[in-house]
Amino acid sequence: MNTPSLPDPHDRPARLTVGVVGAGRVGPALAAALQLAGHRPVAVSGVSDASRRRADALLPGVPLVSPAEVLAAADLVLLTVPDDALPGLVEGVAATGAVRPGQLLVHTSGRYGVGVLDPARRAGALPLALHPAMTFTGTPVDVQRLAGCSFGVTAPDELRLAAEALVIEMGGEPEWIAEEARPLYHAALALGANHLVTLVAEAMELLSEAGVGAPDRMLGPLLGAALDNALRSGGAALTGPVARGDAGTVAAHVEQLRAHAPRAVPGYLAMARATADRALDQGLLKPDLAAALLAVLAEDSVPRQAPGGDHPDERPDGEDQDGTDR
Repeated sequence: MNTPSLPDPHDRPARLTVGVVGAGRVGPALAAALQLAGHRPVAVSGVSDASRRRADALLPGVPLVSPAEVLAAADLVLLTVPDDALPGLVEGVAATGAVRPGQLLVHTSGRYGVGVLDPARRAGALPLALHPAMTFTGTPVDVQRLAGCSFGVTAPDELRLAAEALVIEMGGEPEWIAEEARPLYHAALALGANHLVTLVAEAMELLSEAGVGAPDRMLGPLLGAALDNALRSGGAALTGPVARGDAGTVAAHVEQLRAHAPRAVPGYLAMARATADRALDQGLLKPDLAAALLAVLAEDSVPRQAPGGDHPDERPDGEDQDGTDR
C-alpha cells in the first residue's frame, strides 16, 4: 500500500503579509514563527548592523526598508521597538498617513495595552497587544522557545479571538490581561526574569572571587532546583540562613560582601529583608529569631566579629545549621 505524501508547509497559501518595524530581538523571531504558520513576511525595518544581522538570520530574503514602506507592504505589522519609543512611533506613522484601514497593528510591549495604539486606531487600524513572556537572544533558537510560551494578550473584544489565534499560530499560549493591569503584569515579569539575571551574574562573580573554577556548573543544579521548588510551592520553598533566622551567618555574609563586593550589599540586604518578611508569613522564621536577624539587616554597618567569636551554629531543635540549603 502506498503511503500518501504529506503536503509541504511551504506550499500553503499565505494568509497575511507580515511586516516588522524594529528588527530587535523579538520582531524577527515572531515573524519567523508566523511564517511557519503560513503567513508571509514581506518587509522589515532596522537601522543597526545587529538588526540587519538578525533580519538576515531569521528572515532571509526579506528586504530591509523604511517603517513607512513596511506599513505599505504588510497586512499585519509587528511594532517591536522599546517601550519608551512606542508612543512616538505610533503617533508618527498615524500622522504620516501610513496606516491603512483594516490593517492589523500589533505591538509586543508588556507595559502597554491597546490604548497606546489609539492614534493608529483612529486611522482605521485594528489594534492588538501581544507580549511574549520570554527572554530573547536574537537567534533562531528563539522561534523554538515560543512553543508553549505564554503571551500577555490585550485587544478590543471584537478582536480577542483574532489575537488569541495569532498567539496559538506562533506556538504560544494566550493569557488575557486587562488594559489597566498591563503595568503590574509587566512589573511582575521584570521582577522575576530581569532581576534573576542580575542575581545569577552576581552570584557567579562572587563564586569566582571565592576560587570556584566553574561557578556556572555549581549554580546550575542548585538554581534549577530552587526555581522548580518556588514554582511548585511559592514562598513555602524558602530555605537558607535568612529563613532559619541565622543572624550570625547573615552578618558574616554582609561583612564579606562589604570587603569583596560592596556594590552587592544593598541588593543582598533588600532581598534578605524581603525574604525574612516572606519567611515570617509562611511560618518558617520563628519570631524570636527574627528580631536578631532584622537587627542585622537594619544596621548601616556590620561590625567585624572578634577572633574566636561564636556563631549561633545550633538551634534548640538540634538541626545542623551549616548555612546550606536543604
